[in-house]
Amino acid sequence: MKNKMLIIVLVIVVLFGALYFVVSTKNKQASEDNPFGKDKLDPATIAQLDDPNYGNQILPEELGEKLANKEDLTVYYYSPKCSFCVNTTPILVPIAEELNIDMKKYNLLEFEKAEIESTPTLIHYENGEEVARVVGQKPEEEFRAFFNEYVVDEEK
Repeated sequence: MKNKMLIIVLVIVVLFGALYFVVSTKNKQASEDNPFGKDKLDPATIAQLDDPNYGNQILPEELGEKLANKEDLTVYYYSPKCSFCVNTTPILVPIAEELNIDMKKYNLLEFEKAEIESTPTLIHYENGEEVARVVGQKPEEEFRAFFNEYVVDEEK
């Protein structure tokens, strides 16, 4: 009886060990060669790696460099854990693509940014300075109006 219990416990330990190994290997593979340049990513970020709506990422160093060089730039600040962002991204990204706007995406879950108080936040910078901002989940028309007023004419 004792031997059977020992075998059962041993099998359970081995199964949990194998499960841990598989999950950690999968997370490590997803974290390698990612657009964030980090070895370890939050699982919510890993879940979005294959979603084309979350391409065109900008890293903190690149953002700081572009702003310091007084470049014009449009950045969408989001968090993979923000339900409003999850709802906004599939509306916002196609509009930017349709209007041929190079909208960078900044993942606030992976990189903090002091000037962003809530997500989602869309900011347009001119000459390295913020000129317009939309905060929160908005209807499609509001994002179109933002792009048409601040970005489209500028990029032509």
